[in-house]
This record gives sequence, C-alpha cells and structure tokens, in this order.
Amino acid sequence: MKRRFIIALFFACWFSTSLLAQQRYALHYEIRGEKSERGSAQLVDSLAVNAFMKAHIERLREEGYLMAEVERKVFRDSLVTAHIQTHGRFDWVSLESGNLPDQLLRRAGYDARLFQGQPVSYQQVARLFDRILELKENEGFPFAAVRLDSIRQGDHSLRAHLALEEGPYIRFDSLNVLGNARVKVEFLARSLGIVPGEPYSQKKVQAAIRTIQNIPYYKLEEPPRVSFQNSEATLYLTLKNRKINTLDGIIGLLPNEAEANKLLVTGQFDLDIYNPAGKGRQYGLHWQRLTQYSQNLEIAALEPQIFGTGIDVNASFFLLKEDTSFVNRDFRFGFGFQVTPQLYMDFFSRWQSGDLLSVPEVSSADELPEVLDFRYHSYGVRLSYHDLDDGYLPMSGWRLMAEGGVGNKKILHNTAIEEVFYESVGREALQAFGTFSAEEYWRVSKRLVGFLRLRGGLLYGDNILKNDMYRLGGLRSIRGFNENFFFANRYVYANFEPRFYFEENSYFLLFTDVGALEQSGWSVPKSRDKVLSFGGGLNLSTGSGEFRFLYGMGKSNEQKMGINYAKIHFGYIGRF
Repeated sequence: MKRRFIIALFFACWFSTSLLAQQRYALHYEIRGEKSERGSAQLVDSLAVNAFMKAHIERLREEGYLMAEVERKVFRDSLVTAHIQTHGRFDWVSLESGNLPDQLLRRAGYDARLFQGQPVSYQQVARLFDRILELKENEGFPFAAVRLDSIRQGDHSLRAHLALEEGPYIRFDSLNVLGNARVKVEFLARSLGIVPGEPYSQKKVQAAIRTIQNIPYYKLEEPPRVSFQNSEATLYLTLKNRKINTLDGIIGLLPNEAEANKLLVTGQFDLDIYNPAGKGRQYGLHWQRLTQYSQNLEIAALEPQIFGTGIDVNASFFLLKEDTSFVNRDFRFGFGFQVTPQLYMDFFSRWQSGDLLSVPEVSSADELPEVLDFRYHSYGVRLSYHDLDDGYLPMSGWRLMAEGGVGNKKILHNTAIEEVFYESVGREALQAFGTFSAEEYWRVSKRLVGFLRLRGGLLYGDNILKNDMYRLGGLRSIRGFNENFFFANRYVYANFEPRFYFEENSYFLLFTDVGALEQSGWSVPKSRDKVLSFGGGLNLSTGSGEFRFLYGMGKSNEQKMGINYAKIHFGYIGRF
C-alpha cells in the first residue's frame, strides 16, 4: 500500500511539474515617456518574458533613450503586465576626432555629421571603435585601445572626444612550425605572407590559417597561436604530414588479336606527388590503356614561387589516342598566383592538335568526315576558389572553378582527302571555350555529409570537329558509363552524393548524376542527350591507401537503363 502511494505521489508531482513547465504567459506591455507604445506577446515561460523585456530596453537605448528601464512588471497567474519608462532621449552635440589622425578616421568611415543632433546610439559608437581597432591591429598595433574622452553631459545631450592609445608597435619575427610536417619554413612563410620585419597584421594571421586549412598535404593538429615578446610576434603552427601522394597501377598481358603470336599490354598507372622537399611542388603522371588501340597519357607539374617571386609556373601535357580514328595532343603552360587565401588565378597558353590515324573514303557525294586534322592555339585564365574546412577531406564549405579562353583554330588539309572537299568549311576561325565547376559540402550530422557538384562547359566556333569536343563519362564525371563515352561541345551535369562516415576517411555513399549534353559542329549533326545515372558504393581507407567501389546504372540515347548495362568502377589507390 505504501509503495503504491509513493508511486502515485511521484506521478502526481511529475504531472504537475510538466504542466508548470508548459505554462504560457500572455504579456501586455506599455512604453511611457517621450515615446509611447503598447503591445502584447505570447511567451513560453518567465525566462522568455525577461528576455523579451531586455530586448525592448536595448532597442530603446539604441534609439537614444539611454535611461530606459522597466518601471513595473507584475505576474498574475498566466498574465504579465509591464510598464517601461523611456525618460528623455539623448542626442549628440558632437563627437570630436580627438587625437586620431584624419586619414585613419576616413578609413574607418567616421562622419562628424552622424554625431550632430542625432540620437546617441551605443551600437553606432561600438561599430566605429571596431573599425578603428581593426585598422590599427593590421598596422602593427594589436594592443591598441580607443575610448570616449572629455565627456560632457547636458540636458539630454552628449559631447565627447575620441581618444586612441596605440600601445607597443609589433613586427613579425618568425614563423615557427611544430609537428612532423615536411616543410621549408621560409617557403611556407612567403606563401602565408608572414614576412619577418613587416608590421604585425591580425588579418594576415587569419588569412594564414585559412590558407593552411585549404592545403591538402598538411593537417593542422592544434589551434594556431601567436606569441608576443620584445615588440615581436611569432606565429606557431602545429602541422602534420598527410599521406596524399598516390601510386597505383595494374598491368595486363593479353593475346593480341590483331597480331598473331604477340602479347597486348594493357593497364593503368597513376602517380601523384605533392610537396616533395617541403617546397609545395606537385607532379603527376597518369597512363591508361584498356583496349588495343585506345590509350591516354597525362603529365603535369607545378613549380611554386619561382625565384621567390610568389608566382607559380605550371605545365601539363595530355595525349588521347582514340582507337584507329585520331590522336589528340594538348599542351598547356601557365603562370599563377594566390590573389587571396581562397582565390587563385592562373593565366595560361594552350596548344592543341588533332591528327587522323585513318582517313575514311570520301566520294563526290559525301561531305568531309566528322574528325579532321586541326591546330588550335589559345590564351585563357583560370580562377579557383576554395573555402573548405579541410583541403583533403572536406565536410563543409565550397570549391569553385571557372576557366575560359579564346584562340585561332586552323583545319589542316589531309593529303588523303581531295582539297575540293575543304572548300565548304572555314579553314581558319576564332574558337572560344569555357568550363566551370561548383562543389558544396555540408554536414548534416556527425556522420552524414552531403556533397553536390555542378559542372558545365561550352565550346564555341564555326568549325568545331568531333575530335575537338569535350569527353565525358566515367568515374570522374558521369558515372554508370564507360570512360570518355560521350562527345559534347555543350554540357551541364550535376552529381549528388550523401555520404555516411563510419570512420574518419571511410564512408558509404549513394549517388545520382543527371545532365544534358549537346553535339553541334560544322560536320557533326546536331543532337541532344539527357543522361541519368544512379548507384552506390564504398570508399574504404586502409591506412596505406584507399579502396573505392562504385556500382551504377545509366541511361542515355545510346545506352538503356538496366542491370545488363550497369558499370562497376573500382580501384585501389596506394598513398605514401
């Protein structure tokens, strides 16, 4: 019996407490004084009532009623009645520049007219103070202080002067790198803009932190810190090397169907090296041959801060051999530099060529084939913007890229085709191109991350050829299709991936790719294709590398949707 009574009492107390916790208040308030106002609100509890009244007091003080206060507040059950007294409004007579230089005040946005006959606003003064201190802390005075001086209070009026105390003048001393990172401190200091002897700048310190976060081969293990000693500042960064250098390859020996008693070498080889010797250099080598007659080769290199100027030099070469039809070569040489911690700009010159390997027969009733010999030399600019929480494995932030160029395109006469057939085509014309890519990462929960990428491209000119077009399809673009499955001179597609992380670098994923492609050229019939693919996969970190497996099905004008047409993308990347 006693136990039942205790249980009943417990539930009664819990029920009554719940009712009290859920009690709502009807607030009726009135503002009196030079400003009058009435209103009401429905609030969940007494804390919300107090917060509501505090917000009104702050608003009134921002309007110049510096003496505003809650004169009366009465709780009667669920009804609250409150009276606020504004008292008189304070107006500025003047806010003089004091000992601050006119140039500093102009840069801070100071306007004396805003402090003449206007209501006294705490937020307005605080914003002015913040702008002044921000300017001074970026000019070598991180301990500067600003205040109001010679304050004179009249009948609801204020007159004051600004007073600045600069504090000690601080210069950068050095950059101190802790941890096991492979880095040349002088190189990293130039990259981050931390130059010994220059005035201390809090803006440069914050920019250096953002730059480090976007460098994929370093991991910031501890929050950066700044030490001030003897009018000098030292920035301490604790960096750890990341294993992002990749080495991956597979070689296959198959019977050569075209040549008896000989073997066909197929396979793939990928090598990427980042930051050798700690100087930020990058090298890449990629080769792929999956069939007897088709293969591609890509070589790229980046030399940063050439001769210590802050300008990077980069070069790349790409070769594509398409069965027995044609071979394309693409050489690019450029100069780039870091505009801001997030923005990188690269100016480049590009040489492209295409040569036929076999020439189809062309009779008098035929037109020229879709692929021809050509030469194309262009100049362009590339912009890259990174604002990620981690440059190697981002889980939030943006990555944007856009490039464009224009140049002169020439179609060459192939001696296997009679020259009369070239009369109907412009042998020389201007051609322009442009591409863009936008990626967003956002963290849904601790383990769930969303990824969305939008890419597009345009090739514009009067003599576009099929072997001149963009190549799409495969693991790095539209999944569920073979590599380089599509030709297009206009395209846009989106990749969407929800990723579920079960370890730091390992996750399951689902994906959906959707896009629109178009072919249109001088000798290419205009056609449009809407593509769709979906699937799932796994990215597994093994400590010494990563294993990726994707299964996808895609639908286009040339491929049906079905299990028989599904594609499996998989591979292992060794990291060191």
